[in-house]
Amino acid sequence: MADGSTSVEGATTVAGDRLRSFIERVERLEEEKAAIMNDVKEVYAEAKGEGYDVKTMRKVVRIRKMDRADRQEQEALLDLYLSALGEA
Repeated sequence: MADGSTSVEGATTVAGDRLRSFIERVERLEEEKAAIMNDVKEVYAEAKGEGYDVKTMRKVVRIRKMDRADRQEQEALLDLYLSALGEA
């Protein structure tokens, strides 16, 4: 067409295809994440079956992700707060 609508339609199609690609990638990643979360759940269930405390294990995993300085700061604050309450 001479009015330029063909290029607009083409751009819309390209943008739509690109958007569809992003959406499909996110959907695949969400599926993979769900599968991984299920695997993690199974590992915790296995550990629980062998007598490990899952709540404590989760806390250890969370702590190990932290930067050492941040962890030390949190521990110091916890000690300070407990001491202020007469708990330490």
